[in-house]
Amino acid sequence: MNINAMEQTAVEVSHLMKMLSAPNRLLILCQLVESEKSVGQLCELLGLKPPAMSQQLSLLRREGLIDARRQGQSIFYSISDKNLLSLLSYLYETYCKNRDKQEKLNA
Repeated sequence: MNINAMEQTAVEVSHLMKMLSAPNRLLILCQLVESEKSVGQLCELLGLKPPAMSQQLSLLRREGLIDARRQGQSIFYSISDKNLLSLLSYLYETYCKNRDKQEKLNA
């Protein structure tokens, strides 16, 4: 890969990492690794109020990280990019799933 392409990629990845650095956004995306979820489901799982959730979902959608699908009056969100899904799956497997197993063993 030439340096110009690497620089552009570095800028894109840096921007993605900034998006992932906000705990609420990362928690939302981690929930979407498992399956698509509605706004109500995400609010319940994460304990966020609807206005705060809507703000985060709007930003993630504007950045192209998630897709929305309407079913009746509900909107369901899912991760839109396969590379992002792979990265989040790795993070989930490494930091969340294994932590759950370890906590169950220690209980």
